[in-house]
Amino acid sequence: MKNLEVFSDLSERLDYNLPDLPLYVRKGSLHQFNNYAAAAHWHSDVEFIYVLKGSMDFSVNGHITHIEQGNGIFVSSRRLHFGFSQDHVDCLFIVVVIHPTLLGEGVSPLQTYWDEKFSQITDDFVSLTNQVAWQQSILLSLQTIYDEMHCTNSPNPLRLASQALSLCALIGDHLQPKVGQPEDIQLWTNVQKMTNFIRQHYEQKITLEDIASAGTVCRSRCCTLFNKYVGQTPNTYLTRYRIQKSCEMLKETKRSISEIALACGFQSGSYFTSIFRKQLGLVPQDYRKQTKSNNNLAEINQDKT
Repeated sequence: MKNLEVFSDLSERLDYNLPDLPLYVRKGSLHQFNNYAAAAHWHSDVEFIYVLKGSMDFSVNGHITHIEQGNGIFVSSRRLHFGFSQDHVDCLFIVVVIHPTLLGEGVSPLQTYWDEKFSQITDDFVSLTNQVAWQQSILLSLQTIYDEMHCTNSPNPLRLASQALSLCALIGDHLQPKVGQPEDIQLWTNVQKMTNFIRQHYEQKITLEDIASAGTVCRSRCCTLFNKYVGQTPNTYLTRYRIQKSCEMLKETKRSISEIALACGFQSGSYFTSIFRKQLGLVPQDYRKQTKSNNNLAEINQDKT
């Protein structure tokens, strides 16, 4: 199973399965993320989630929906979203992410339809249940496209593209215009600017005023928007993002704890260790050892198969 860390850094480019086919089809689980919660992120792609085992809560632009086993959710383009479990209970799911370039480049009726259906003025998300016929059809299609992508033989790119476009066509038939969208679009744009600022400057000293200025709002408004759309305070979001980046460095580099602390914007190694323990329940050194041990075990199991 491919790690879903790509979702944690707000990148607009995903690690697609096949070269030059902008389609991401993998299984994921909440235990892959720190505290069983992915970082809030957004991308130009549309996204489908199908819960195979367990359940999870899912936030889209601050609206939280609970997804039970056998159900799922569709998230439209450029919405801030993430899945999580407050009780730290694992959840296994299929995620299918489709980029608009699958339709080809340049102006075309396909691109025009995409821009209309998956714009900021239509539904941010749609809950998918196996109790509604057309939604059940989407959920079954998510399993089908996963099976095609991960079949023993090489996947058929034409079939994958056809299946992905069918998903977009079916969900597009049921998306509705939002009410009062002009203000919502502007507010979301402000949030997007502020989260982008954090992503680009997390290694530096950042104040609440810096974050608010990036979104051209006052500090009070900044906090209100983060609570509404992200479900946490600006400082909490900044801290969790820094911790996420530090986890990547602990796993992928041999840099010292002090070096990683400074590279991620923490004042000192001791302060970093204290925050890290509060967030993850163990110190950075133990996290690094645990990750290395898990990777070695995964390699052994893979060699046996």
